[in-house]
Amino acid sequence: MLDKVRERGPTFPTRESLTVCLVSETFPPETNGVAMTLGRLADGLVDAGHAVQLITPFRHDRGVGAYPKVKARYVTGMPIPGYTSMRMGLPAGGVMAALWRREHLPDVMYVATQGPLGLSALKEAQRRRIPVVSGFHTNFQQYSKHYSIGWLEPAITRYFRYFHNRTATTLVPTESQAAVVRRFGINNPRTLGRGVDADLFHPCKRSEDLRRTLGFDPQDPLLLYVGRLAGEKNIDLAVRAAQKAREVAPRARLVLVGDGPDGARLEREYPDLIFYGERHGEALAQIYASGDVFVFPSASETFGNVTLEAMASGLPVVVFDYAAARIAVRTGENGIAVPLGREDAFVDEVVKLAADSDLRRRLGALAPATAEKFSWQAIVTEFEAYLRAAMSAQAS
Repeated sequence: MLDKVRERGPTFPTRESLTVCLVSETFPPETNGVAMTLGRLADGLVDAGHAVQLITPFRHDRGVGAYPKVKARYVTGMPIPGYTSMRMGLPAGGVMAALWRREHLPDVMYVATQGPLGLSALKEAQRRRIPVVSGFHTNFQQYSKHYSIGWLEPAITRYFRYFHNRTATTLVPTESQAAVVRRFGINNPRTLGRGVDADLFHPCKRSEDLRRTLGFDPQDPLLLYVGRLAGEKNIDLAVRAAQKAREVAPRARLVLVGDGPDGARLEREYPDLIFYGERHGEALAQIYASGDVFVFPSASETFGNVTLEAMASGLPVVVFDYAAARIAVRTGENGIAVPLGREDAFVDEVVKLAADSDLRRRLGALAPATAEKFSWQAIVTEFEAYLRAAMSAQAS
């Protein structure tokens, strides 16, 4: 299965360096799967000798020059309704035109998000005959029902079809996600997987001092969730599983790592949870490795990078069988993948792991070897090949 993940995509000989323009509503140091992926791709392109331009909304807590590997141009943004920690970029065709009068016109553009900023970038690129590759990183059409705009889902789907079919290729992380976007009428999907930093996320980062700080003795099951605290992540199911687990392991507790619009509600309704806030880098790696079971109940991921991070850290994972889990988790060997929608079964598997330390150790011991097979270097090389393929198609 893993070998098939690496068999995708065009291959081209290495040629001259490129100027690549990345357009995205989110980018490091913001903490989410899209930002992390874009940061890794940008790092890889720069390390390969390419120049990278970034167009993204300005944030006061990030500031200009916070990511020195890319030449950033920050544009006007506004908070996304219901998710004020994220910003939606406003149309910026004029900003791009001014940028390209001063800077090198990009050889190719990658548009990671489909909002007003992305649409204006697509139109400006078409005007200048710059080839465009797009990414389908987030199932916004599914998220709409969690933010009181579910009635917009058909219109969002139609817009996605309009947007992506005007790009050379739409990159998605898995074959199953490619099937989803094809059902939308998007006719150009290709797969580009995701990787994990197996040096950063590693079992050796486990800290008994951190566990004691959080109130855990060595034998106490620390159930861990990492991700946005948002409705679409289905966190209430993780809470239900943790509460049931305490019937068989009374000192089991759920630790939530992350931030988001649902945080205040969760703190109010579940005072027994441990909220560890947003963590990055070594601090994030340490809390991963200090856990005992990774509980990830989301059913709306395009990939789910956190699944690989948890596995690299030596945790048995309980996840639904789709996205990253479909290609990485072998149930009963390195984790548990529950059929999508089987929430009672999900709870049962969390309870089973909370009660059985030997099973936790056995599954967790095999998880890192699986995660190590997902190399960011190989993914960046494949990404570059897609960019060059778009350039070749435009030139023909």
